[in-house]
Amino acid sequence: MPAPLISISSTPELPEHADVVVIGGGIVGVCAAYFIARQGMNVALIEKGRIGAEQSSRNWGWCRQQNRDARELPLATKSLDLWEEITADLGEDLGFRRCGLLYLSDNQAELDGWDKWRDFAEGEGVTTHMLTPSEAAERGGATNKPWLGGVFSPSDGIADPSIAAPLIAKGVMKHGGSIHQFCAARGLETQAGKVSGVITEKGVIKTSQVIMAGGAWASSFCHQLGIRFPQSAVRSSILSLMPGAKGIPNALHTSGISVTRRSNGGYTLAISGTANVDITPQQLRFAVDFLPMFAKRWKVLSPGDLQAWLAGHETRKKWALDQPTPMEKNRILDPRPSKKLIDETLKRARLLLPELGDIPVQNAWASYIDSTPDGVPVIDHATNMPGFMIAAGFSGHGFGIGPGAGKLIAEMIAGKETFVEHKQYQLSRLQKSVWGKVSDF
Repeated sequence: MPAPLISISSTPELPEHADVVVIGGGIVGVCAAYFIARQGMNVALIEKGRIGAEQSSRNWGWCRQQNRDARELPLATKSLDLWEEITADLGEDLGFRRCGLLYLSDNQAELDGWDKWRDFAEGEGVTTHMLTPSEAAERGGATNKPWLGGVFSPSDGIADPSIAAPLIAKGVMKHGGSIHQFCAARGLETQAGKVSGVITEKGVIKTSQVIMAGGAWASSFCHQLGIRFPQSAVRSSILSLMPGAKGIPNALHTSGISVTRRSNGGYTLAISGTANVDITPQQLRFAVDFLPMFAKRWKVLSPGDLQAWLAGHETRKKWALDQPTPMEKNRILDPRPSKKLIDETLKRARLLLPELGDIPVQNAWASYIDSTPDGVPVIDHATNMPGFMIAAGFSGHGFGIGPGAGKLIAEMIAGKETFVEHKQYQLSRLQKSVWGKVSDF
């Protein structure tokens, strides 16, 4: 079942030419197109389905610095300011609030890890407060239980996944760009080895610069171009409750359950890190690359089924450019959620937060979270295809850091000095297997 999502209209006509074409209408793609348009460049964004209909509307909505990988932290910090900047520019409410994020724990090792991260974050200008047992109990009063401790990050916040990507896409059009939904990109045209156009199901857009921001579809598209991009997706299942609960923090994380207040007053419920592993041809291909990650997470990952294999987003087949592609056969990835995981999530939430006990379920859904072997995205120009950039593999972090990623992409496309070093996002870091040898394509 799809997650809640508003719809927007597309630009009527496909342009013959654009300075930049963005493939993929998730939060990263729309933010990249938005900042490119604000630079005065002619940008066209093409999306095989609806804007924001996959992972960008199916996540928690957290916009956090807390516990970020050091490589992602600059993007997270910049994004918080940009969420506010975009909101002011559009005059639209994206649901962004610096409400603070509350983490509670009864595990000393976990608290020690948060404390260590706090020490690192202070050097990066990030404020995080460790909580004593009494402070944790006060902030977590809705749980009606004592806690060993916790952490509160006051400048972090949340935004609304049901409206953010579509409204930012409207901002692309406001600044002169164009949005094209239900228009799949089939491949690229090249001239003298460089990008010269994007072949879509509705025609060709001449361009010299293309950004692949296709989320879970990115690696399969790169495969068509001879680019090895190690990527694997897991199926996450979450649910939302109707409005009515009172006194619950806007954003609460515990090892057992995580809760986020939605713009309509309801709550999104999830168990952090849990997911189903649906086998796919691509997953088999990159199995060695992902062995360390899967070994680390095996306790929270469960065997899945054949949904992903049949969905086609992780195919290893080459497709013809004059025939419908897997993207046209499956416009929107909408996997079935795990009933077992949904039931367990609801049970845990109602046990921890008694106020949720009588609140009915509003919806339940699943999504495919695309990841890289090290959990950090790739934002990089392809070395074998001048004019082609990859911006994918955000590993479940893309919604919160989408604005910062979009700003970085726009600066890279324009050849400007970037606000953050982007070497840590290069594809080349992933081109060796866990055994230290360069993997064959």
